[in-house]
Amino acid sequence: MESGLFTCQMRERHRFIAIFRLRENALRFQACALGWASRLEARVAEQVEELGRVGRLKRFLAPQLAEMIVSKGDEKILESHRREIVVVFCDLRGYTAFTETAEPEEVLDFLREYHGALGPLVSQFEGTLDEFSGDGIMVFFNDPVPIPDPAERAVKMAMAMREVAGKLIVDWRERGRDLGFGAGIAQGYATLGQIGFSERSGYTAIGTVCNVAARLCAEAKDGQILLSQRVNVVLRESVATEQIGALALKGLTQPVVAFNVPLVGSQAAFRVIEGGAPSA
Repeated sequence: MESGLFTCQMRERHRFIAIFRLRENALRFQACALGWASRLEARVAEQVEELGRVGRLKRFLAPQLAEMIVSKGDEKILESHRREIVVVFCDLRGYTAFTETAEPEEVLDFLREYHGALGPLVSQFEGTLDEFSGDGIMVFFNDPVPIPDPAERAVKMAMAMREVAGKLIVDWRERGRDLGFGAGIAQGYATLGQIGFSERSGYTAIGTVCNVAARLCAEAKDGQILLSQRVNVVLRESVATEQIGALALKGLTQPVVAFNVPLVGSQAAFRVIEGGAPSA
């Protein structure tokens, strides 16, 4: 009798110990799960923040450059600094006259087509997009990440843009829109950095080099890509050019010796239109 009672007590004891250990293991597992979930949540938050930073940088940088900057955690390179860059300005001849007669919806559709065709070339040649402003596009090279041969990249991007624009121009002219394409390229030192505010910021360059590129663009006739003498020298004949001569550019006290990148046979859509004045 006593032996049977003892056996029952031992069984209850073992059962209690087994239940206790199961609960203890469950608590440990729960703690581990909570810790893992907490770490996972933190990691997801980090990735979301990283994607946000990459997305913001992709607004003005080539995707590969944006991802490289974020992956290295080196966004300090976007702080204000001074560097030699190559600046490209391009816009359309006849755009102001077009906007005066076209409906706003037509202008928006036109700009979407134009930006959609030329925009990807900025990333392809690893340029930094400063701005889209109507028909005007400003891109610069060699910042925030230095690249080899920035002048050659800038010129070849402008040539690619001219070729793409030429195909669009054929279609636009068939629709009665007399438009053309011109570009200006200059090299020199500028101050660069982020501008704007927390919800909306950009990255820009400020300096005489930007003004020279913009004025060359304004001077360019349909199909011309005008280069400053400094850009032409750096090219070392890697791109064929022709001298235009010294140009008196608005806002600059000294004449600027300019060179043109001549058209090739495949770009017959262009024709010289006098008065490549800046578009409004």
